[in-house]
Order: sequence, then C-alpha cells, then structure tokens
Amino acid sequence: MVDLEVFLGELLSINPNIDIGLIERAYNKAEQMHEGQLRKSGEPYLIHPVEVAKILADLGMDERTIVAGLLHDSVEDTPYSIEDVERDFGEDVALLVGGVTKLGSLSIGGREERQAENLRKMFLAMSKDIRVLIIKLADRLHNLRTINYMNKAQIAEKCRETLEIYAPLASRLGIYTIKFELEDIALKYLDPESYYELVGLVKEKKDERRADIDKTTDDIKAALDELEIAYEISGRSKHFYSIYTKMKFQNKSLDEIFDLTAVRIIVDTVKDCYSVLGTVHTLWKPIPGRFKDYIAMPKPNRYQSIHTTVLDEKGQPFEIQIRTWAMHRIAEYGIAAHWKYKEGVSGDQEEVKLAWLRQTLEWNKDMNDPREFMEALRMDLFASQVFVFTPKGEVVELPAGSTPLDFAFKIHTDIGIKCVGAKVNAKMAPIDRRLDNGEIVEIITSNNSSGPSIDWLQIAKSSAARSKIRSWLKKQDRSQNRERGKDLLEKQAKRRGLDPRDFIRGSWLMKIAKSMKFASTDELFTSISYGGVLVSKVLTALQEYYDAEKSVQGSDKDTELLAKAEKPRRRSFVSDGAVSIEGVENPLVHLARCCSPLPGDEIIGFVTKGNGVSVHRRNCPNIVNVKEADKGRLLEVEWNEQGSRGAYDADFSIIAEDRKGLFSDISHKCADMDVNITGAKLTTDPDGTAHIMLTLSISGKQQMEKVLRSLRQIESVTEVYRN
Repeated sequence: MVDLEVFLGELLSINPNIDIGLIERAYNKAEQMHEGQLRKSGEPYLIHPVEVAKILADLGMDERTIVAGLLHDSVEDTPYSIEDVERDFGEDVALLVGGVTKLGSLSIGGREERQAENLRKMFLAMSKDIRVLIIKLADRLHNLRTINYMNKAQIAEKCRETLEIYAPLASRLGIYTIKFELEDIALKYLDPESYYELVGLVKEKKDERRADIDKTTDDIKAALDELEIAYEISGRSKHFYSIYTKMKFQNKSLDEIFDLTAVRIIVDTVKDCYSVLGTVHTLWKPIPGRFKDYIAMPKPNRYQSIHTTVLDEKGQPFEIQIRTWAMHRIAEYGIAAHWKYKEGVSGDQEEVKLAWLRQTLEWNKDMNDPREFMEALRMDLFASQVFVFTPKGEVVELPAGSTPLDFAFKIHTDIGIKCVGAKVNAKMAPIDRRLDNGEIVEIITSNNSSGPSIDWLQIAKSSAARSKIRSWLKKQDRSQNRERGKDLLEKQAKRRGLDPRDFIRGSWLMKIAKSMKFASTDELFTSISYGGVLVSKVLTALQEYYDAEKSVQGSDKDTELLAKAEKPRRRSFVSDGAVSIEGVENPLVHLARCCSPLPGDEIIGFVTKGNGVSVHRRNCPNIVNVKEADKGRLLEVEWNEQGSRGAYDADFSIIAEDRKGLFSDISHKCADMDVNITGAKLTTDPDGTAHIMLTLSISGKQQMEKVLRSLRQIESVTEVYRN
C-alpha cells in the first residue's frame, strides 16, 4: 500500500518549496476515486498515479503537473469528471488531465488511418500545453516498468509503440533520462535473447573498463587541477539499446564499439569548457572526424555539450564529454529542466521551443493521406537535423536529407515559388541536392519562373516545403489540374503493367472518390495533381477492386490449382506474363512483395485462397517455413523471358558512414547503370551511421548483382544487401 507521509516526504526532498497541501488534496482524491481498483499485478491501482507523480517530481515539474499526474486516470476510469477536476483543482489542471485522458485511448499499430488521426489529436493536445506529453511520457515509463503483467501480444504492441513514437518524442524534448529507460525496457521484451546476452557481455567487461576509466579520470584531474577551475568528473555507460542498434545495424562486435563508457567533465562556464578541451587534447591525440561542438551549434532540443574522441596510451579510443552544469541539467531533463512555470523563466522561451510542434500541425492539417502524414512526422519530429547557413551567415535548421528547395521555402514562400536554381558553397547545384551540415546555400530566383511542379513534391523533404508546394498547385487552373491528375494516374498504372482502361472504367473510381470524401472523379483527379492524394493510394484501392473481380472470376479455379499442385510434377507450363505456371490455363499470378522475386531467382508458386498464385523466391522465409498442411499448395513456376515486363521493384539496404554527398553518389551510380530509384528512405544514427532503404527498378538477377557490386564500391559504404 502507498504511504502518504512517505510519498509527501519524497516530494519535499526533491523540492522543499512545493505546495504540499495541494499535492495532499490531489492524493486523497485519487485514493478515494481508485478505491477498490487493482492493477493487473494485483496491487492497489493508486500505486500507478503515485509513481507517475514521483517521476514528474524528479523531472522538476510544477505542482499542477504533479497533481494532474495523480489524477490522470481518474476521469477515464472513475465517475470523477473533468468538470469535477476543474471545480476542485482549477482550469489548468483540468486541461492537463483532459489532454492526457484523450491520449489514454490512443491505439497505434492498427489501421494506418486510425493511427494518423489519433496522432493528430495527440499533437494537438501537446501544442496547447507540452506538459500533456511530459505526463504521458511519465505514464508510459511506469507502465513499461510493470509491463510484465500484460500478455505477450500487449507487451509487444506497447514496446513497439514506445520505440516508434514515445522514445523519439522524449528525444525531441531532450528528456534523455526517460528516453534511455524506455528504449532499454522495450528492447528487453522485444528481443530478450539479445538483451540478456548483451547484459552478460557488458558485465564481463565491466571491471576492465572501470580500471581504464579510473586511470583516465586520474590523469585528467591532475591536469585540470593546474587550471584552478571547479569541475566534476564521472563515467557514463552507454545504454543497452544504443549498443544493440550499433551491433545490429553496423555489424559490430562489442569490442568494436569504443564509446561504451564516456568520461563526462562538468564545469561552471562555457570558457571553462574550451579550456578543458585544450587540456584533454594535449593529453591524448584526438581522432579526426570524431569532434562535435554542440555548444557552438546546439541540437534542436537545445542539447549542448562538447564531444571528442581520443586515443589513450594503449591506442584504444574513448569519448570525453564536456559541458556546464546548466547544459547538464538540460541534457538530462530537456524541456523539463527549464520549464516556463518554474520561477524566473519566461514563457516566451518555451513558446519558441514549441514552434516546431505547431508548425508541423499547421503544415499537415490538410494532408489527406495518412501514410504521408506519418512520414512527415517521422521526418520533421523524429529524424535528425541538418544546419546550413545563408550567405549572410544566419543558421537555418532543416530535417536531415533536405534540399535547396526546402531551404528556399524555409526562408520565404515567395523565394520557394520563384526558385529556379541554387548555389551551395558558391557553386551551382541542382535543387534536389542533399544538404550537409555547415554548407552555405544561396537560392537563385526569377520573376519569370513558372512556379512549382508536382515533381517538386518528390524533391522537397520537409513538411513545410511540401505543404506550400501543394497549396500553390491547388490554386492553379482547375481544368489544367484535372487533366494533369488523370494523366498522372494513367501513366502510373501503365508503369505497374496495368491497363488504365481497366481502372478508370465502371464505377470503381467514383466509389473510391466518395470514400475519400470527393464529390466527383474530377475532384479526385484535381487533388492528385497537386499532391493532395497520393497516386499510389488510388492505385492500391483500384487494384483491390481489380483483384476482387479477378478473384471472383478465378474462384472456380482454386480447386483446379490445388489439384494441379497435388499431382506429380509435370514439365508442362502455361505462360502468364512474367512467369509460366505448371499446367494451368489463364492463371491469376502475382509476384509476392515479401521477397520481390526477380528474373533469374529460383522461384516457386503458392496457391492462395481466392487470389490465384503468388510467386516467391524459393528461399523466402514464408516458403521455407510453410506449414506441413499447406505444402500441397506449392506449384512449380518458371520465368518466361518472352513475357517479361522488363522492370521489377527490388528493395536494398545500404549501411554507410554518413558524409557530404553520400546520397548524391548513390543516385549517380544508379543513373550510370540506368537503374531508376522508385523509393528511398534515409535515417542517420547519432554516431553518424546512415541507413538507406532503396527501392530500385531492376530487370533481373544479373542486373541486381551488378547493382550490389557497384553500390559496395561507393566511398564510406560498409554494407549493401538485398532485402
């Protein structure tokens, strides 16, 4: 049972000036409303809101936030209403509890549309008061600490949701104490074998690392004492999830990760930081390319510190972090470290820090496609940032992967609309060039510019630029937009090897238009033209109608296909486009997306229920692990060279050390091989490792192998493989 006196004593030890009377009233109300309720563990439910309140107190949050933490489940799980909260504790607390209550039913991981809409609601609540998210993070942290009482499916869902949404949000706010614990707990349950193996390996090395750290700190202390400055030195162990991702995605062993433990030096002033840096570099040789000055150029979440990696006497690298006490508080607690409700901090500061959130909501409010909305969130909120300069030396912050086009629209909408070219570091550059940290960007404009085209939506990477481009396209001549959208849909249908007449005939398109809340197909075409609706979404919906019709036509063939599959194998094949299938006339065949087979791959067919034959690579996990009862559904298939459609999508993963011009080099290499990039996604780890997912249009296995060889030759690329 929770002891009130112990709880209040813990809060007072954290903040002696806290309004303990207000907290006690909230505790008593929570105890009253949750009386008789139990958690899945069998413990009194009151334990959860009390632990959430403790986490909020540790973060240094104000009394009203702690009160909201105590009451955050009362409205959802008891008869206590928002009106009751406002009457008893004021409007401010009621707004916080109301915001968190709305988030309590968040269901991420279901249908994409529902996920996107729920996230919109969450960010709207956050934009009004960021304390809503801080309470939600505290709530999620305690729930993860006790998640072992849930079933396996619930645990997996909550842990994936944590890694995809809440840990990145904690990072965006700079609350690393919560981010690291969320990630480590999620890893423990999602991949327990790897987690406990890693724990064992780290434990084995603990004594050895401790001895090295002790010697390093002794050497630093001796040198810093001569500076006659106040300082504190400590060791910082890298959290398990960070080690795990490095080992998994960079294919490294534990011995190859040299920043498992870092030495952290905390001083009083910025001047002292640079004095300590000079001393450290006189003691040990710094490693080129491993120095980062986040004091001169802070991260978007206001994180500041100097990071440098040096070589010790044994030639072993280790990391040193240098920061002031003020920087350290922000590094640990992020936005909570200087909350506007704390004494002496102006509200204007925090309004600036929340600008990114409000801008994201504004830019994406008219976005119809949920997948595009989710991608925009990942890019603007969760991806790393790049900092470039105007010719006058002003710093401009953009999402990593941004182009001069994003820069142009960030400066001013009119600059973006009139953009006809760009200079990067005083040299002409295409508007789709990937920008890197520290580059100087100048936009070339013309009053005679014809303005944005729909292709610009593929070039722009930031939500701001894409939103402004869509807005401009939307305002253009309606009939011109309608025809452009229709042509675009037909061309994309042909690229998929589909006959547009099959798609645009009948009432299919009208049904899809109505499902997307358009009054007519003309309105749908117009929306396609300015990027309001993705062509891929319309084609996917049309494909479902097409497949359903073919399925009805081919349903009588299921028995025939199964019969053929169960008979002794014959070498009589009937052609159907790209492949020939054994002894079946007019088969409905599709290439499986799980393994994306290419001409030249060894393939096999699998009779689906009502959807013809799916063709897989023979080593596809879905085929290798097919149930014994379903092995009778396997059919022999062969590639039909005469019927080959010429191009197939294949997915590739590239792991590289991020550098200036990396993606440009990859693009040029693909262009040299006459290979079209149909999809790309790039993420960068904090340590500078780039993970690139490419979808390429490939003619067959022979060209695929050539692509693999060529991409592996690119500078800084460490690994390339086909998914």
